[in-house]
Amino acid sequence: MSSSTEPRRVTIHDVARIAGVSRQTVSRALNDKAEIDGSTKQRVLDAAKALGYRPSRFARGLVRQDTTTIGLVIPDLMNPFFTEVASGALEAARARGAHVVVYDTADDPETELATLRVIGSQVDAVVGYFSLPEAELDRYLPGIPVVLVGRDHRTPRFASIRIDGEDGVRDAVAHLVRAGHRRIGMLDHNNRPEPSIRQTWFRRAAAECGVAVHPGWIVGAAQSVDGGGEALSDLLAAHPDVTAVFTFNDVIAIGALREARRFGLRVPGDLAVIGFDGLRLGTLVEPALSSVAIDTRALGALAIEQVGALVTGSAPPEPGEIVVRAVLHLRESA
Repeated sequence: MSSSTEPRRVTIHDVARIAGVSRQTVSRALNDKAEIDGSTKQRVLDAAKALGYRPSRFARGLVRQDTTTIGLVIPDLMNPFFTEVASGALEAARARGAHVVVYDTADDPETELATLRVIGSQVDAVVGYFSLPEAELDRYLPGIPVVLVGRDHRTPRFASIRIDGEDGVRDAVAHLVRAGHRRIGMLDHNNRPEPSIRQTWFRRAAAECGVAVHPGWIVGAAQSVDGGGEALSDLLAAHPDVTAVFTFNDVIAIGALREARRFGLRVPGDLAVIGFDGLRLGTLVEPALSSVAIDTRALGALAIEQVGALVTGSAPPEPGEIVVRAVLHLRESA
């Protein structure tokens, strides 16, 4: 079905525009607050009736603590990073009296599209990780508040939370160079046609430190512990002179630590390892994993706060982008 045949969901922004008031005023009028005068309230109610506006259960819940529904879309529940983010989001949603439905897309575009086809009729707001173009998201989530996590946004009504780890990666590479490493490899995400942004940060950091990165020193890895081990094995088989690796995430790094032991390598004596994400799991492995770290639970809570701002009118007319910065946490592996 084409997007032109799908009815557009009327939003609080439409009511505010027709009534000539702010979204905050619409929210107050619909929730029968006393802060506005009677004529303004009636104008809002008339506009809402004329447009056929159905107040979001999520928006009402922020004021009345009614049951609300937020769709949380993540690529892989088996990846501890997304589990930690989901935990932070669930805690924040519970504090608002909201209900969260978690959708796992298995990092697969077709599964993601199938999720989009049903999610719009099941939830009042959506937070999550998407790989599909925004035009597709806008088509299947008409009028629904959307917060994109881990990427920026172009659609004006969307909001986004972007991860900026460039400074942290720069610090990680600089630390390795100060420790004497000149042959530094990377285990990157292998499920994308182009290099990850983290590889771009890694290459820039190496160049700033005057370190050349041989093309063969960057190897794609599946997003799992086994994937990290296999990627390190491939890297060292071809380039046994590599003395340090930076990895796309901590799960891959933990697999690399395990594989290093199988090779009989001392970490960090023979091979230094630095991950990305800052998972709590990284503090439990031996040696404890150094990582460019994100506060994962705070990230999940921030996403819930963002979607709440969208539906209550406290966000700007064209929501902006929030940037979460990752910082280097040095432990025993580097």
